[in-house]
Amino acid sequence: MLFNSLEFIFLFLPISLIVFFLLKQGRLIWLIITSLFFYAYWNPFYLPLMLFSILFNYQMGNVILATKPKSNQAKLFLGLGIGVNLLIIGYYKYADFFLDSLRINLSLTEIILPLAISFYTFTQIAYLVDVYRGETKENKYDLITYSLFVTFFPQLIAGPILRHDQLIPQLQKPAIFRLSQQNLAMGLSLFSLGLAKKVLIADHLSPWVSTVFNHSHEVVFIEAWVGVLAYTFQLYFDFGGYSDMAIGLGLLFNINLPINFNSPYKATSISDFWRRWHITLSNFLKDYLYIPLGGSRRSEIRRYGNLFTTMLLGGLWHGAGWTFVLWGGLQGMYLCINHAWSKLNKPLPGWLGWGLTFVAVVIGWGLFRAESLSDGIAIAQTLMGLHGIILPGEAEGKLAVITHLGIQLQSWTKLAYLPLVWESKSLSIIILAILTIIVAFTPNTQEIMAKFQPNWRWALVIGLLASVSLLSLNRVSEFLYFQF
Repeated sequence: MLFNSLEFIFLFLPISLIVFFLLKQGRLIWLIITSLFFYAYWNPFYLPLMLFSILFNYQMGNVILATKPKSNQAKLFLGLGIGVNLLIIGYYKYADFFLDSLRINLSLTEIILPLAISFYTFTQIAYLVDVYRGETKENKYDLITYSLFVTFFPQLIAGPILRHDQLIPQLQKPAIFRLSQQNLAMGLSLFSLGLAKKVLIADHLSPWVSTVFNHSHEVVFIEAWVGVLAYTFQLYFDFGGYSDMAIGLGLLFNINLPINFNSPYKATSISDFWRRWHITLSNFLKDYLYIPLGGSRRSEIRRYGNLFTTMLLGGLWHGAGWTFVLWGGLQGMYLCINHAWSKLNKPLPGWLGWGLTFVAVVIGWGLFRAESLSDGIAIAQTLMGLHGIILPGEAEGKLAVITHLGIQLQSWTKLAYLPLVWESKSLSIIILAILTIIVAFTPNTQEIMAKFQPNWRWALVIGLLASVSLLSLNRVSEFLYFQF
């Protein structure tokens, strides 16, 4: 079930919320039931797999908890728990990829990727590691609380990736069972803002993106940049919208979910970008991969190797394909360059740092979105002008002087893959420029909600925004991070 579907907004959510606050007992069980229904609505066939994962990891956590923290016995059980989790996700997410890469044809039935398997698996791996480290403070969670920690529907499908100490303590407090008008108002406002980002902006950019990426080997310089910029903003408003909606839904049930998205396109370095983009994934990679690999505690060469390896595996987490591996490797290279430059103690001017970071991120998204490695390389080469630089214009017009720099000019009508907006191709470039200003300079959702006041002005604005968004739900589209 999708947050941006009518059945979710008008049936599932109101029923889940009303029953939760009307029940005198069993409210957490009710939330587990609704969350499992929410998950099974897409494909009930994979519900037993998630239930097995929950029961296995819960029991494995208890087994590790019964041993001495960080002992050899605890390490053995931790290895077993992580191994089983990786085997499951490896089979469903990466089996076909590795077999194809090795050119092995076993005639396997096509494996359908279970929804949210990356998120609920990583959540539970982090839990097992925390138990091993003794960070659960010898608290043995009951199965109901643990199950809701994993399945709570606002964060189940695309994050945030939660740690046990971010959610379970909240589930154990009586305060979540009290109806809060403030949380209801803020939750509905956040949900409405996120829905507007998804429906009114991200979904409208989708045709621009597909037009360019379906012709990766044919587009020219300006078309490639328009297509990749469109995807840059589509992903921003799609994932940012989901993150807002998830936090808003949590607030409706008096649950505070962590911020997962904080104006990443305002970043002035690639390190800053990864502190703002998919924050809980970045934290997971740092705490459970980069630091265990050695982090920055060894030599500088080892540190760069750890950075590169972490981002390479982070790229593979996003999808089973060489485009994701290459994208992850590119991010690792960016981070190595960033750290090497920072050691020189020569900070760049803010505007230059922002510009370089933004362009580097955009080029990376071109690889990320490409359907194949060949398409991704073709798009990257075109973006960097390796196939020639072709801009819209007339060879005899005012821009003719730039042809002496090796830049070609081509009539707007001959740019076959430039999006047509209201019968004007040039308007697409203006819209992308406006979106650049919005993501780089305007307040984000958290900054807007910091000024929230439950009055008629807020109600009018949010109500109008929600109404326009709901009227635009003529085509329900999946969130982009669902495929990861």
